[in-house]
Amino acid sequence: MWFDTWSDLLRILLVGVSAYAALVLVLRVSGKRTLAKLNAFDLVVTVALGSTLATVLLSSDVSWSEGASALVLLVALQYVVARLTVRLPWARSVVTARPTPVLVDGDFRPDAMRAQRVAESEVRQAVRASGQGALTDVAAVVLESDGTLSVVPASAAGDRTALADVPDAGGQPTWDDRRDRPGA
Repeated sequence: MWFDTWSDLLRILLVGVSAYAALVLVLRVSGKRTLAKLNAFDLVVTVALGSTLATVLLSSDVSWSEGASALVLLVALQYVVARLTVRLPWARSVVTARPTPVLVDGDFRPDAMRAQRVAESEVRQAVRASGQGALTDVAAVVLESDGTLSVVPASAAGDRTALADVPDAGGQPTWDDRRDRPGA
């Protein structure tokens, strides 16, 4: 239980260093988007990478080459999905959640809050954290696809084009948004 063999420890050290180096190399080659804090899909990929690394380290049934192949496969799949979501708007909606307004022009959106399981106290906390003292001073609070609450103060809302991809938030659609809609 406390100690098996020196060869097991040596295997963990050697495979651990080389698997770690392989993971760092694969992540550097794949770019910043691989571990970005963006959405649930990215979280799943990040957890899968960690789980794969742990399996390579601790399971003598998995060779280093199998583990490195699994790491490359996960990053390659994430890359393909990220490319598809950039090029095909419908693919983006399959993989990521759309942003949801939970407060617009100082008014809560109870149906959206209930559907997204967001409490009024959480919205108020986000408003306070943004430095606003009154809900009426807020143009929108948006639950983003990564789960964070973004606060757009009324004084900084401008023409609201930043809210164009947020349904029912009062944003003017950009050219890309109009093109992506059926019948536009």
